[in-house]
Amino acid sequence: MGRKNRKVAIIGSGLVGSSSAYAMINQSICDEIVIISRNYEYALAQALDLSHCADFTSTRTRVRAGLYADCADADIVVLTAGANVKPGQKRMDIIAEAASITREVVTSVMDSGFDGIFVVAANPVDVVTQIAAQVSGLPRHRVIGTGTSIDSARLKTLLADVFQVDPRSVHGYAMGEHGESQFVAWSHVTIGGKPILHIVDEHKLRFPDLDLQDIARKTKDAGWEIFTRKGSTQFGIGSAIAYITRSILNDDHRIIAVSAILDGEYGQKDVCVGVPAIIGDSGIEELIEFNLNEDEQVLFERSCDIIRAGVASAAQPS
Repeated sequence: MGRKNRKVAIIGSGLVGSSSAYAMINQSICDEIVIISRNYEYALAQALDLSHCADFTSTRTRVRAGLYADCADADIVVLTAGANVKPGQKRMDIIAEAASITREVVTSVMDSGFDGIFVVAANPVDVVTQIAAQVSGLPRHRVIGTGTSIDSARLKTLLADVFQVDPRSVHGYAMGEHGESQFVAWSHVTIGGKPILHIVDEHKLRFPDLDLQDIARKTKDAGWEIFTRKGSTQFGIGSAIAYITRSILNDDHRIIAVSAILDGEYGQKDVCVGVPAIIGDSGIEELIEFNLNEDEQVLFERSCDIIRAGVASAAQPS
């Protein structure tokens, strides 16, 4: 008996969608990628370009342009199509347009007979993920937003530069909204297994200028640093999408900070927010519930309130 074909459909043929496809191809994550876009000719061009990677990778991933009907037997649908943030706007400023696009896209995907897992990357990702869950009717563990996965990666990169270690030796998470109200759970950040707060306390002379609040600010602002210079982010978030997809298809059980709908975790219900989760072949296998300190819990609750307000505004007629 042959091995099951692992199929991913990517909705959106722009920079994020194509970057995630490129990462999946180079990491041999799946067997087939279908790119779906309003502009079929552009999707076709992207698929042709991506297919020419085959000779330079260890395994061949078939890539083609497709239609919503192609989602029927997909294991994962990646949603990257959405509203574009304009100069001077924040992610939450595009909620109305993003909500409209999301409802249209998710309805079309579900009409195909899709019964897999959504991975949502369109912004504002926490709000869009919650809308996708509502429209699809899928259980909460099968609708996953990229959330603060990319912010957590940025945090690790910043700390790796300060402490001169490999980013993979840094463990910690940005949590809450993928946006202005996110925060770093410093009480759970470790380097080589040692809490960063202990390291800083024990080595004041070695790191006299280390400002954790400044690191948190740089983590939050990293996307805007890129956006203001080139108009978009693509490679980091594309790799984050591929990382989540790989953990699902390979049943890796990696712990990743994703947008997940809470049902009592952290004292919150019916809100989609960035928290660490175990990601496997059924989607979110389990949410990791940290014992946040008092200040972090306040920040988490504030972030949840902001996301709730965004979801509520998306439900209002424009």
